[in-house]
Amino acid sequence: MDDALQVQIEQTDSGSVLHVTGEVDVASASILRDALESLPSESPRVVVDLSEVSFLDSTGLGVLVGEWKRSGEDTSARFCLVVTRPEIKRVLEVTGLTSIFSIYDSLPAAIES
Repeated sequence: MDDALQVQIEQTDSGSVLHVTGEVDVASASILRDALESLPSESPRVVVDLSEVSFLDSTGLGVLVGEWKRSGEDTSARFCLVVTRPEIKRVLEVTGLTSIFSIYDSLPAAIES
């Protein structure tokens, strides 16, 4: 499997979906940050699909927290994550970030919420 970070942006009726694949680390986190910052500020919802992310370090977590903060007042409704891999879910649990992020087990569940 190629671990190079790739981010594809999909616009849907309910907002923007970022499909992220590979490793999000100190060397690649800026790619994710740039993709998030390129989204229209009026986007009603941002879903970050991490189901194909094989590694997530503290720099990647910082990017996600930064976007969560930038999302504004009702961040749980506007910014959410799709996490299917136990190792990524564990990182979010250990860092206490499961308490601030809305996390879904599938992309359809995140989009429909």
